[in-house]
Amino acid sequence: MKTNPKPVSAKVDPFSDPETSNKMAIRALIPLLITFILGTLCLQGFNLVYTQVGADVGAPMQASLITAFPSIVLGIVCFIYGSLGDFVSLKKLVVLGLITLFVGSIFGFVANFYFTPNLWTVIIARVLQTAGEQVAGSVFLVIATKYLKEELKVIFFGLFTAGYQLSASIGVFSAGLLSAIAWQYLFLVPAVTILFLPLLLHSLPDKSSTGDKIDAAGFTIFGVAVAILTLFFTYMNWWMLAVALVLFCVFAIYINKAKNPFITPEFFKNTRWVLAISLILVFYSVNYCISPIFNAIGTTMYGMTTTKVSHYIVWAFVVAAIVGISSGAIVGKIGKQAGIYTAGTLMTIGWFGAAFSVESGFLQLTIFACVFYAGCGLMYSPVVSTVLGTVPKEESGRGVGMNDLIMNVTASIGISIIGSLMGANTLAGSSFTGATGDAASYANLMLICGCTAVLGLIVFTLFRRHIYRAK
Repeated sequence: MKTNPKPVSAKVDPFSDPETSNKMAIRALIPLLITFILGTLCLQGFNLVYTQVGADVGAPMQASLITAFPSIVLGIVCFIYGSLGDFVSLKKLVVLGLITLFVGSIFGFVANFYFTPNLWTVIIARVLQTAGEQVAGSVFLVIATKYLKEELKVIFFGLFTAGYQLSASIGVFSAGLLSAIAWQYLFLVPAVTILFLPLLLHSLPDKSSTGDKIDAAGFTIFGVAVAILTLFFTYMNWWMLAVALVLFCVFAIYINKAKNPFITPEFFKNTRWVLAISLILVFYSVNYCISPIFNAIGTTMYGMTTTKVSHYIVWAFVVAAIVGISSGAIVGKIGKQAGIYTAGTLMTIGWFGAAFSVESGFLQLTIFACVFYAGCGLMYSPVVSTVLGTVPKEESGRGVGMNDLIMNVTASIGISIIGSLMGANTLAGSSFTGATGDAASYANLMLICGCTAVLGLIVFTLFRRHIYRAK
């Protein structure tokens, strides 16, 4: 007698149901956030002590490379990870990222603690760590954008920036302590995130959004162009700018001719997105600069150690974390536009207030740093949700990637320019604030940073109606 075989039940994808996907997303977002916090903690720690590290490895004049190179890599992998979120399994991205982070952490500690510290072993380790840890940040944003309920997105964007600021505060504090012991221990901080891998593999979606092959050529052309452009602002060699412009032109031709480019020309023709992303281009251009400027002021003008400076600056990051946690509720009450105006105003007051307080004591400087970072903590949620709200859901990964690319590359360019001006002491002598000598240099640098915040407010005022118009 012939029997019918039992039907094989297809495996149900939990992310195909909105309610289930929302719960799974929240379960994945927590370990991703912790991983991002620990990776950023390491980044901010090295931002504070890179001049000391440069001196210890016998390369004080090249110390800024310890921050510049990882920042370049950060911008590129932000873009790649975010964009790949539209094409490949997020599980594969997480495995690649966390293993790279772990390898970089162990290599950096062993190579510079048990052997003679070297500039390039520090840079290589920081590049690996940066490339690895950003997987958590990019996948967090892709998951939040694609799978969370609309009312939860602003809240989790707020938690994301709060996590960033919290990690920055702990990073500054721990860097200040470890600089008095051995800065090499900073490398080990994010190594423990490898323990989250089993949980993340269980909670993340395993599907690819398309059957198309990954556009390796497009990623390569664009990534190299961005890297060379950022290096131009570090070394100011004009041939680098020329090469970068040529590569961007090649990329423009490529995406118009290629059969399946990872990003189409239509993406860049979205004027709402172009205008929205310009806000990040301006507001975040000097985001990394306050820690090195304040460290230089504390050590050269007030005779403070890096450890003591960190005890002051840490409170600015704590304020940013508190405001970041509250930003979802604040923006929900006053709206995105009012949130951006408020945040930009706080950033402006913070920079200009600090510029006029260089010689008024480090406590007063710290108060204005708190005002600035309150603006940073409030800014992220409304500006990122504004930018991502201008792109279709199916392109949200590429939206996240371009958002992170602009945010991190402009910040790395900003710290390269400000760091070069600070190192060359070209702005010393006199200042509009009344300061003279070295104090004038620091005041002028902060006036420049304050002007970027003012420019951001002007840009937003000019373009906000177009940005928020109906699709």
